[in-house]
Amino acid sequence: MHVTPVTAIFDIGRTNKKFFLFDANFKEVHREYVSFDMIEDEDGFPAEDIDKLQEWLREVFHRILNAKEYDIRAINFSSYGASFVHIDADGEILTPLYNYNKPIPHGVVEQFYKQYGPEGEFTTHTGSNNAGMLNSGMQLYWLKYTKPEVFAKIKYSLHLPQFLSYVFTGIPISEFTSIGCHTALWDYRKNNYHDWVYEEEVHRVLPPIVSTETSINMNYNGKRIKIGVGIHDSSSALLPYIRSQKKPFVLISTGTWSVSLNPHVKGALTAKDQEAKCINYMRIDGRPVKAARLFLGEEYKFQTSKLAEYFNVEIGRHKFVTFDLSAYQDILNEYQPWFHLEKVEGGGPAKTSIPASATFEYAYHHLMVELVRLQVRNTRAALGDLKVKKLFVDGGFSDNEVYLNLLSHHFRGYKVRTTDSSLGSALGAVICISDKEINSKFLKKNYGLKKHQPFILSSE
Repeated sequence: MHVTPVTAIFDIGRTNKKFFLFDANFKEVHREYVSFDMIEDEDGFPAEDIDKLQEWLREVFHRILNAKEYDIRAINFSSYGASFVHIDADGEILTPLYNYNKPIPHGVVEQFYKQYGPEGEFTTHTGSNNAGMLNSGMQLYWLKYTKPEVFAKIKYSLHLPQFLSYVFTGIPISEFTSIGCHTALWDYRKNNYHDWVYEEEVHRVLPPIVSTETSINMNYNGKRIKIGVGIHDSSSALLPYIRSQKKPFVLISTGTWSVSLNPHVKGALTAKDQEAKCINYMRIDGRPVKAARLFLGEEYKFQTSKLAEYFNVEIGRHKFVTFDLSAYQDILNEYQPWFHLEKVEGGGPAKTSIPASATFEYAYHHLMVELVRLQVRNTRAALGDLKVKKLFVDGGFSDNEVYLNLLSHHFRGYKVRTTDSSLGSALGAVICISDKEINSKFLKKNYGLKKHQPFILSSE
């Protein structure tokens, strides 16, 4: 019986936890998904169930190891960032995996910027705007000043991708893409941790930094396996494009967050970038990526659920709406925003108001017109002055027909391309620990690359 040599990838999103196996040619040969209910932290705020996540990681991995049809040679991990797992000297987890949306008391943030600001200057140096727990470094500062007894017990604080690796290796490490993604920890001028990290002695809980392409050869249950150190999911999603494209591009990586990523920047964020709320992520080589984020998936989920309730239709009805050009033209003729958006900035009227004559499909088109306008503004902020002709879209919205038609229309001077929505950051995590070179045909061959042409309005 032929046994396929594979690389295993755990791709951990906030909603879906995914497991993939890829063969030597980066072809997906197995996948499975699971999602868990949130638990609550000590303040009653929703938190990831880290115990259940660990159980699932081990259960899946052992099951696949024992399966006869696959020969696992390597494993790596991609996951969302801005999240720390704090462990004590015995390797026990000390706190819940705090949700990056959990608010930090205003006084703590104020105290931080009083000591280490001014805010604009700090943002320029770290590529991190003032975003509470989304700056994971701020979580360490918050713990130090509000839960000193907990902070004193921390031996290591591991970003989530590195914690996933630690579950299998027991080796605590830090890695560039997790440190460099809006954490407020890294100083892009110095190419080192920011001074505040040393002044507050936070560096003592941050493990040694290794390259994202590092892997650890281990004997795991009697089998020799190469185990990667994990990668931040947005940086991972970007990697296949960086490796396969010679000309500049921007990637719109969609999901809970829609992040427009421009990996072709030089220098620090400008005042204009900061005004547009741009931040930095990091490439695996340590170079900055200019990013503009939009909580688009979360807003979309919230609004489509409200729409289903309003029209008394099944919750998943939005998935089957196809693009209707005449509906779009009608909307343009007398355009006024209808929807009060709650999760994104630029949130429309104070109250959602849908005319009694509207159908579900028409109202859905109207919602998408409003959301895509915000997306376009966000992506243009990431583009800045970059002369680029190509936009890639991956993640959850890459198979949303209405979204793609509207986006292609707004960016009609660009080549808009989509790639397979489910593979996003998983393939980047494979490439990271593979010695194999990839070329310009890679996206078409492995990512289901599709071209999108802008529609023509009757007035054009």
